[in-house]
Amino acid sequence: MNYETIIGLEVHAELSTATKIYCGCSTEFGGEPNTHCCPVCLGLPGSLPKVNKKVVEYAIRAGLATNCSITQISSMARKNYFYPDCPKDYQITQDEYPLCTEGFIEIENEGGIKKIGIERIHIEEDAGKLLHLSQGSLVDYNRAGVPLIEIVSKPDMRSPEEARLYLEKLRSILQYIGVSDCRMEEGSLRCDANISLRPEGEERFGTKTEIKNMNSFKALEKALEYERSRQLEVLGQKGVIHQETRRWDDQRDITSIMRSKEQAHDYRYFPEPDLVTINVSSEWIEDIRRSLPELPDKKKNRFINDYDLPAYDAGILTSSQKLSDFFEDCVKCGCDPKAASNWIMGEMMRLMKEDEIEIDDIKFKPSDLAQLLMLIDKGTISKTAAKKVFSEMFGSGESPKAIVKEKGLVQNSDANLIHDIVMEVLSKNAQSVTDYKNGKTRVIGFLVGQVMKASKGKANPKVVNQIIKEELEKL
Repeated sequence: MNYETIIGLEVHAELSTATKIYCGCSTEFGGEPNTHCCPVCLGLPGSLPKVNKKVVEYAIRAGLATNCSITQISSMARKNYFYPDCPKDYQITQDEYPLCTEGFIEIENEGGIKKIGIERIHIEEDAGKLLHLSQGSLVDYNRAGVPLIEIVSKPDMRSPEEARLYLEKLRSILQYIGVSDCRMEEGSLRCDANISLRPEGEERFGTKTEIKNMNSFKALEKALEYERSRQLEVLGQKGVIHQETRRWDDQRDITSIMRSKEQAHDYRYFPEPDLVTINVSSEWIEDIRRSLPELPDKKKNRFINDYDLPAYDAGILTSSQKLSDFFEDCVKCGCDPKAASNWIMGEMMRLMKEDEIEIDDIKFKPSDLAQLLMLIDKGTISKTAAKKVFSEMFGSGESPKAIVKEKGLVQNSDANLIHDIVMEVLSKNAQSVTDYKNGKTRVIGFLVGQVMKASKGKANPKVVNQIIKEELEKL
């Protein structure tokens, strides 16, 4: 029997506000344990929460950017559960009346454009962090009360690849609109996945499992691939899939059971008595809509039309706002868009991957890359030398002109000097000259290489090629 894979994602994004969702404590990452806390985020008796208006604004921005309808009167609720990192023994979140509903984003796979529905976006508070040691456990409440939006997709994804593409696109949008830095390695973007299988052609969903502890896009895709295979094996042996929460083990590449899956009634949701309803006016919604920047899909189309870039290049460059800004700043300095795209997507992204750094960590400026490309265009340096210059720029942040001067990489375009080298090479390679006369024109490449070797790589290849052809025609 053939089965169809059904996947939905629950994504938590920490919002980039200066203070927490219900109090004035700092949201700064990496502080000393338990230094960003107060009676409100610790849940001490008598403390009262107050909703941070900026959190509501950021959630609305996320909703508008993902084509959601904004709920103009929404409310908060208590989600009751007992765990050491939850100091109040309940989480203040949203239940029946979330802030944003019925949205979608589009992903692009081999089959074309696919729309993935978003069921809801709601605001809530994060929990603290637990550190388990052999002699006991420690808890840090700095993160307790940090504002989150939870973005719940519809079960519209049909493969692990689609789930990865959806999460990548969602991260890109959230970064573009400035509501979250979405650093998975710091936990500011977290994802839980629900996956089930059903016989092809059936409408009813199968029993789902939830997967946690996936801290990268690669881990998400691998975890879903494993869980799909595991469920297929169980069903193939006439077994039963149990509704449960499973943990992804990145070291062993398997999922393992954590607990049986809770139902909504297990959390005993009820309205939060200490907070009034959130009232959002139409005017405020429109003000936020007008403040939204150009989003990835629109910018991609503009790059294709304005810079004559292939769709693939435009898609890569606009996947990150900072990457797209870097590219446009290069072009504004006067360099060719396609050349800038090639160097950014090639050498720059290769070195970024090798050093495991983000674009914020790059030491040189867009104007430096533009300067390097102009040195190539003017024939000042060869493309081979340019790669050496770029590598040096990447490591030191020094300007291309300074590196070229310091390393003595200026390309020689003196026709008389190059002519002398060409004649010497031709005299030493009589067989190649004979081969050329017999129609083997490919020997020109060999001869150019010999001239470049003789000039220690400093001769201008264009001038070399031209002079070799002229001299061969004379013979």
